[in-house]
Amino acid sequence: MLFTRVSAALAAFATYANAFDVNSNANYASYYGQNSAKNQKSLGEYCRDAIEDVIILAFMNGFPNILLNFASACETTFEGSTLLSCPTMAKDIQYCQLQGKAVILSMGGASGAYGFTSDSEATSFADTMWNTFFKGSTDQRPFGDAVLDGVDLDIEGGGSTGYPAFIKQLRTHYASDSSKSYYITSAPQCPFPDAYLGPTLDNAWFDMVYVQFYNNYCGLNAYPSAFNFGDWDNWAKTKSVNKDVKIYIGAPGSPTAASSGYVDGAALKAIYDDISSNYSSLGGIMTWDISQSRTSGIATEIRAALGAGEAGKGVPIEHDNSEVSSEEPTSSTTSSTTSIEDPNEPTSSAPPNDINAFEQLPPDASESSSNSPAEPINGSSERTNDTSGGCPVDGASCSGSQQGCNGQKFALCANGKWSLIPCAPGTTCTINNSGVVCDWPNGSTTDTCAVTGGGSLRKRLGYTE
Repeated sequence: MLFTRVSAALAAFATYANAFDVNSNANYASYYGQNSAKNQKSLGEYCRDAIEDVIILAFMNGFPNILLNFASACETTFEGSTLLSCPTMAKDIQYCQLQGKAVILSMGGASGAYGFTSDSEATSFADTMWNTFFKGSTDQRPFGDAVLDGVDLDIEGGGSTGYPAFIKQLRTHYASDSSKSYYITSAPQCPFPDAYLGPTLDNAWFDMVYVQFYNNYCGLNAYPSAFNFGDWDNWAKTKSVNKDVKIYIGAPGSPTAASSGYVDGAALKAIYDDISSNYSSLGGIMTWDISQSRTSGIATEIRAALGAGEAGKGVPIEHDNSEVSSEEPTSSTTSSTTSIEDPNEPTSSAPPNDINAFEQLPPDASESSSNSPAEPINGSSERTNDTSGGCPVDGASCSGSQQGCNGQKFALCANGKWSLIPCAPGTTCTINNSGVVCDWPNGSTTDTCAVTGGGSLRKRLGYTE
């Protein structure tokens, strides 16, 4: 099969493209696939240089019934199926790997239908993943003979059931193939512990953890006062199953990539230098997302701050016809016609402080024609589209994509029922121009009781329109 030839090709080109080194503290990872800057290029185009070391494909937003979404990077499906078939991305994945970069598939995201009901279901799905995206075999493989380098867990909904069992079984498959290295990564929010990934992080193996230091009180913009890399370093050294796990500084790729937390390249370098001199668990920097970071120019600043990249150094690789492909990477800029969410529909319920920030909806007919941000909802100053009539209560009825606050818990409407989730210790739930967030009280009330209507918040930035 083709992937055996790929392995041979990787060995043959080893002197030209240095492989990704997971133990380095100067790696640069970035997410690809959701076209948040609306000018996303093909995957292969981003692999022509040595800027990124790791590219994370976003997202598999449905499992165990597999649903993939890479915006307009891949829009075709297998005949009679909803499963994407992505031959162009497959060639580009192989090209990126020949350049020494690791290509990882992210599971989860801000919206989708995912999660496990039991450990046995999770274990079985690990077998499916191995057959569909790695060295196993099945009739329908979205990336053909391309073999990915790992999976990323960006879990922003549901419970924690099954994820440790999933990782354990997948790593069993990893161990069966000594020809390459495979990785398990995750993308928790910076408040420690993460509301969804906390139990999994404590009980399963992770190689890299991309902490989202934005959209929250502990973001890069709060450095050094509330910036809490030290909490994650302590976890890495005392609680993590893998005591050599690497923690990445997750940063927005531009001012529009997140609602808060963006700092410019010079400030990010200063933070990185400080963390590097004090915390040995540091693995590098992650950005959301590659279209934002390349457009803003911060990607090249990050590469310069981290030093010359290992991935892609050396002589450019020419593909041989007998190996992966004789084609150059696809060069067209992807359009922004397909995304996880319809821009005309409210966003699906998801935690507010994650890889994707909130953006305001255009006012509807019942509201002012002004494009000004929504007013904070606090106490009696309710928006006209609020529908709860009071505090969100766990398990009570709600509608659409409502979100809200109940003191030190934030509320999400999931399948018509409120789900209340505690904020990090010391923080309280508030609603501001960016949506529902957990933040330091700063003298304000700590018993906020408020609800947004289904139309008051737009889809998250990072998904195409």
